[in-house]
Amino acid sequence: MPGNNPEIGPPGKASVLRIRTPEGIEFALPLAGPFSRMLALAIDFAAIAAIDSILQKILGALAIFAEDLSAGLHVIVYFALTLVYAAACEWFWRGQTIGKRLLGLRVVDSRGLRLEPAQIIVRNLMRFLDGLPLFYLVGGAACVFNRYYQRLGDLAAGTVVIRTPQVVAPDLDRIAPGKYNTLAESRHLAARLRQKVTPELARIGLEALIRRDRLDPAARLTFFADLARRFRAAAPYPEEVAEQISDEQYVRDVIAIIYQPAGRDLTLHGPER
Repeated sequence: MPGNNPEIGPPGKASVLRIRTPEGIEFALPLAGPFSRMLALAIDFAAIAAIDSILQKILGALAIFAEDLSAGLHVIVYFALTLVYAAACEWFWRGQTIGKRLLGLRVVDSRGLRLEPAQIIVRNLMRFLDGLPLFYLVGGAACVFNRYYQRLGDLAAGTVVIRTPQVVAPDLDRIAPGKYNTLAESRHLAARLRQKVTPELARIGLEALIRRDRLDPAARLTFFADLARRFRAAAPYPEEVAEQISDEQYVRDVIAIIYQPAGRDLTLHGPER
């Protein structure tokens, strides 16, 4: 949310990044340590090597006619591959590369805001500095001595790497007891919601619903209006559907769709039509 700031606590290592919203709701994101990040990096290097091997075979055909040109192109292509691979993966997979995806890690904004393309570009351009003098010694040292395990690229881009927690299905009746879910009627839009809403945003929505009674009434309206706007932007519904639902109910319906148990029809949990 705009204005969110990581909690500044006592010196030392932090196992989580705590973000407190202006409305007083606090969220804890578990941080990824240097070891898990290096394992993810090793997997990514293996993926890059596999892609490079394929490209090298393709360029090998050119070497028959121009060996120097083929070698020069391979250097350029490998340089571009190492630069584009991570940035492209983190953009399309919302902060994950192949290595991070396999190990359950994700890059997020350190203030709890949406991860922007500029941040992805900056943190990946800084890989060349983090990789000095070899084997990511500079980046590894930065992670070890930084409280939030940030390498130089993370510090420059304002990002952190978190561990994606295992999602446990919540008690839907606790957040939306007896409510008819209008959004669940459009099954293709509900499926798009599950695809487009990030795990972090879904978790914020869930915790906001659980703690809603602790909020000041004015802050509650503002907070749920912001959450509803973000959910609407992720998977827009027709105006005639969205306008009939309050912001808080909209968030409830979205969270119920995302966390619903397999096979449960949410349109059946409410008054008869």
